[in-house]
Amino acid sequence: MKEDADEDIAKYDGRWEVEALKENRVPGDLGLVLKSRAKHHAIAALLNKPYVFEDRPLVVQYEVNFQDGIDCGGAYIKLLSDSPSLDLEQFHDRTPYTIMFGPDKCGEDYKLHFIFRHKSPINGDFEEKHAKRPDTDLRKVYSDKKTHLYTLVLNPDNSYEMFIDQSSVSKGSLLTDVVPPVNPPKEIDDPKDTKPEDWDERAKIPDPEAVKPDDWDEDAPAMVPDPTAMKPEGWLDDEPEFVPDPTAEKPEDWDEEMDGEWEPPQVSNPACQTAPGCGEWKTPVINNPKYKGKWKAPLIDNPNYQGVWSPRKIQNPDYFEDLEPYKMASFKAVGLELWSMTSDIYFDNFLITADKEVADRWAADSWGLKKLVASANEPGVFSQLALAAEERPWLWVVYALTVGLPVGLAVLFCWPKKADNDYIYKKIDPPKTQDVEEDEEDDDEEEEQDKGEEEDGGKSPESGQV
Repeated sequence: MKEDADEDIAKYDGRWEVEALKENRVPGDLGLVLKSRAKHHAIAALLNKPYVFEDRPLVVQYEVNFQDGIDCGGAYIKLLSDSPSLDLEQFHDRTPYTIMFGPDKCGEDYKLHFIFRHKSPINGDFEEKHAKRPDTDLRKVYSDKKTHLYTLVLNPDNSYEMFIDQSSVSKGSLLTDVVPPVNPPKEIDDPKDTKPEDWDERAKIPDPEAVKPDDWDEDAPAMVPDPTAMKPEGWLDDEPEFVPDPTAEKPEDWDEEMDGEWEPPQVSNPACQTAPGCGEWKTPVINNPKYKGKWKAPLIDNPNYQGVWSPRKIQNPDYFEDLEPYKMASFKAVGLELWSMTSDIYFDNFLITADKEVADRWAADSWGLKKLVASANEPGVFSQLALAAEERPWLWVVYALTVGLPVGLAVLFCWPKKADNDYIYKKIDPPKTQDVEEDEEDDDEEEEQDKGEEEDGGKSPESGQV
């Protein structure tokens, strides 16, 4: 049973199945699938031997596929702490773990958890330490319905790094990049210290020597009637702005005993439509130029200012310095303790090793095959664009502009121009002046005279005339 939960969700009655992926299946490959919605799920398995943090790295790796997307739920794993009391049959949310790692989402909050429980060397208490959130946008891995590979690497030098699909998304140090810090402060505020009653934290105070001016009128109103305003000519003082609708009739089923006295609805007064206004005219108001409001003394520096009070510091009784937070509590089981509003979350290929190269080779032989199958089954570019436009019809306009604009510009600038001789232009002679016309007439007369002489000269030899 899950503590502090309603009875209808308290039982870990979520269903698990071992089955193939819905899409992009690798033949013969099966995974662990969370099958129930809005239920608590818990499943765990023992390791062959406990993992002890010594002088070698820890690499945790597994695959997740949100086959139906994810609304609210997690897909993180827990490395369950080695303890004589560990009973996987009673695995629940309070079962002690050493590390929690993996994706989690609710609403628009996308997370990749890395949480470890650190043990205080002073009192033996455990406290959760949260690694900083990745700077990468994680939306796609929750929505694309593909299998993604999650990898966590912890090193003996206290460094850590998280990967999604073998790409680094976050890294840091267990000493400096977790919240709250592993090592507490040397000094803390004294919980018994109290602020003195006469401690003055006021940086500014009213000037005690300031005096209100004699002409300061605190009673002057903020708004006054406009002295320059005049009632518009033609204003109908005796006409109401609204009048009963003369065309309205009392409903036949109106019961005055039950509904009260019937009154026709009000409509705008027709007489007011051509007038500047109806009813009682009131002078408009304006800001009062003499208004000053409540007088207050100006502020000056407080000569008795003592600053913001803070309690004195004392030595932290719980202070310690752990320079090797990597050496966490050993673990001996891997578990999934999840609640989700979405079903069919697929898990596969859990791996715990001390060598990143081993994890990479394992990924190439497992997750790499899923990636190849998914890539081979992906639609072409044009199909993807069409599918996107089905969900967002306005994309068709973007496509048209993206394709049409460059084509139009190319046609405009690259289409060959027609030569001038492809066209026949009608020549229009310019208007002639009087001098030009006289010169042309003289030329015509000379041409006719020359022509006549040529004709006469041509006849003499033939006729034999002297």
